[in-house]
Amino acid sequence: MAVIAPTASSQAEVSAQACSFTNWTAGTWYTTGSIVKYTNGQYYVAEHDNPGYDPIISTWYWEPTSCDGGGGGGGGGTCTSATDWVAGRQYYTGNIVRYNGSYYIAEHDNPGYDPTISTWFWEPHSCDGGGGGGGGGSFVVSEAQFNQMFQGTRNSFYTYSGLVEAMSAFPAFAKTGGDTVSKQEAAAFLANVSHETGGLKYVEEIDQSGDYCDETRPYGCPSPQKYFGRGPIQLSWNFNYKAAGDYLGIDLLGNPQWVAQQAPIAWKTGLWYWNTQSGPGSMTGHAAMTNGSGFGHSIRSINGSLECDGRNPAQVQSRVSKYQQFVGILGVPAGANLYC
Repeated sequence: MAVIAPTASSQAEVSAQACSFTNWTAGTWYTTGSIVKYTNGQYYVAEHDNPGYDPIISTWYWEPTSCDGGGGGGGGGTCTSATDWVAGRQYYTGNIVRYNGSYYIAEHDNPGYDPTISTWFWEPHSCDGGGGGGGGGSFVVSEAQFNQMFQGTRNSFYTYSGLVEAMSAFPAFAKTGGDTVSKQEAAAFLANVSHETGGLKYVEEIDQSGDYCDETRPYGCPSPQKYFGRGPIQLSWNFNYKAAGDYLGIDLLGNPQWVAQQAPIAWKTGLWYWNTQSGPGSMTGHAAMTNGSGFGHSIRSINGSLECDGRNPAQVQSRVSKYQQFVGILGVPAGANLYC
């Protein structure tokens, strides 16, 4: 899988560290923090779990690192080198900054983007040497529960770790209104996602014949890739790719294929829609599940113009049944107003 390459300066900025490593082997499963010695004699650290992708091709999964051959081990860090984040300052992959009392590590070189907005460039970082950790804490859905929800259907692209990573960009998601409401919101989001993707089976829309390009927009459709549905809520149309990319700080208008290539980006587009867009409804899915309006309003915000008010009751029932299944797995009631 060919993904986004970092700029050449990133390698020089990764601090030297003692590390234990193995020789990279194609097809071997590597977890985040694993360090390998590649066939070119260079060392690489896994930025994300992966099934043995090539470090010089799949550069989203791997970053160059410096080893002195000693015993230590990668990952972590005491953040002793952290500085306060400054807007407009050049940062390189591996730099750690302090922002509003939390720490963030640069996942990619960037010219001082805001760590809480440009979440493709920054990730929350836990420090073991004083100071807090960034991020939003644990997800109310465990990995075992997630696997149970999508058992037998989930494409391996849709990773649990990718979802949890994406949630850092939306700190209110599944963390608003107490444990029961948080679990209901998580179940509602995942139920709608399941319906949209056939149980997380499809990464891209089956029918890709349409280009989904609104030429009346001033920015047009600059990518040679079409703007058909991709990701957990099947992001479609150039204006939605533009809006989602602007919110997340990444160029999805120019690179819509990223949504089908990088799990955290895919999940972020789904969470972007859920948390910020009301679609044909009167509120976002997040608002519907946290203000007591109920699951039915989340259906309306996603596809209400085609399904609600008796237009397609079978599709509505499919979403409701999946939601009821998921709240059952999480051990909370479904609440009122299930239908739209």
